[in-house]
Amino acid sequence: MFYTNMCSLVKIAAASCDHGEMSSPSPFADLEGLDALRIWEGVVGRVVEGERVTLAVIELDPDSHVPEHSHENEQLGVLVSGLLEFRIGDETRRIEPGGTWSIPANAPHEVQAGPEGAVAVEVFVPARADWAGLDRFEARPRWPA
Repeated sequence: MFYTNMCSLVKIAAASCDHGEMSSPSPFADLEGLDALRIWEGVVGRVVEGERVTLAVIELDPDSHVPEHSHENEQLGVLVSGLLEFRIGDETRRIEPGGTWSIPANAPHEVQAGPEGAVAVEVFVPARADWAGLDRFEARPRWPA
């Protein structure tokens, strides 16, 4: 049997049917279309939220500092541009573009951005529910240029 109404077969988040049904938001977005979140002074994030995971593009201003903190979320990242001095537990490393990190849940860590700032892509599991109340604003992303 050929179905002419594909909406009855497949729920496509990016499209709505003309049946008065509510459509879901698209599963696709551009960084430019995502609100910026003020995570720390001089640190902005743009996030894509899943049910159990947060993907974040983090922009650090030149010489900005994220003070020591810890959280329940595992945190994995890769540096896209700039330089970071990153401390996880008792180990400190200079991170250059392409460098990665893996922070276990509840591990103390801090980071210092270099003189040109930095951009990183990070993943947090479980999702960062604590970021829901952060200030949101519009700003053009630094990356990709």
